[in-house]
Amino acid sequence: MLDPANVDSCNNIGNILRSLGRSEEALPWFDRSLELRPNDAMTITSKAVTLAELHRVDEAFAAYRLARATDPGCAAAEWNLALLEMLTGNFEAGWAGREARWKIPALSAYYPKLSQPMWLGKEPIDGKTILINVDEGLGDTIQFARYVPMVAARAARVILCVQDALCPLLSDLPGISQCLPLSTSERPAFDTYCPVSSLPLAFGTRLETIPSATPYLPAPAASRVQVWEERLGPRDKVRVGLVWSGNPMHDNDHNRSIPLRMLARILDVGASFISLQKDPRPDDSATLLERTEIVDLTAELTDFAETAALVACLDLVITVDTSIAHLAGALGRPTWVLLPYTPDYRWLLGRDDSPWYPTVRLFRQTATREYESVVDRIRTELRAMISAGKTS
Repeated sequence: MLDPANVDSCNNIGNILRSLGRSEEALPWFDRSLELRPNDAMTITSKAVTLAELHRVDEAFAAYRLARATDPGCAAAEWNLALLEMLTGNFEAGWAGREARWKIPALSAYYPKLSQPMWLGKEPIDGKTILINVDEGLGDTIQFARYVPMVAARAARVILCVQDALCPLLSDLPGISQCLPLSTSERPAFDTYCPVSSLPLAFGTRLETIPSATPYLPAPAASRVQVWEERLGPRDKVRVGLVWSGNPMHDNDHNRSIPLRMLARILDVGASFISLQKDPRPDDSATLLERTEIVDLTAELTDFAETAALVACLDLVITVDTSIAHLAGALGRPTWVLLPYTPDYRWLLGRDDSPWYPTVRLFRQTATREYESVVDRIRTELRAMISAGKTS
């Protein structure tokens, strides 16, 4: 039995309830845990995360600061505080605080141990060779690839090392000397390095100074685009790409992904729907076989260069928060992104546009935290778009 007088039990119950999306119910358990063991930085941090998920932002900031005052070495508090700073638009504090990830093994254990100095924008790098190495997910790499030509513009020789599937897409970024797949075991000689996700810090990025011009990715090869045009056939309807789920191993997947059957309500609007979904889950694969309105050519999507070529053939991409949202946005394609009530830091709060991607529209969950109403709003907007296109 669970013992409400046991501090660890109280904390565990709080964390379980929070993971189930029952944040309001989780808070009393964290409070009870803190009554039994006051000044526990990790419990205070868990409470702060929960408050942030409820958009009780001022209380969350206060809790994070209490956790840091209680234990200045609590990297989890530092990291999560940074994410909240980012979410609320305080990039100066947020980028610096995100460097706390190097103190958290779960976030940094796989990054190569390098003896060269890390570059964070302070030292001149003209004439030097810099390694820019991936350190987070596919979407992060695409989002921050915009900074790579800016590094090269400082007269540095740039070696870029990214996930294998991204290598064909990013190898033609301006200023790159080499683009290596992450799977390669050897690195050429270099003088300094910068993790991809530290590039915004290196360039002192603030909300108002985001380098937001798109497209910043190389244009897909015309020959690849033509192949996809031929596969798709005549363009007699608006073409809409669909992505409904992300990486199932992502900590927040349960809030970001939706079942394909939920999108069934938009399939009658008179558009042509094309799946961009790689590795669909079993239930979604079954739905995909039933819904013949969705064209599924994803077996041909062997890397992100191929996906970029397909996206170039579409009029709109509708996606959950996953790498395709970043790809379509970085290509300057019209993109609608479904977001949870408390999204990833990069999408901020309280706005339906993105300062990172001018062609992206954000469709957010309300406090009800369900996606049915989000999909209904998308259906209404999609019908209006199609109608306007037919009458223009």
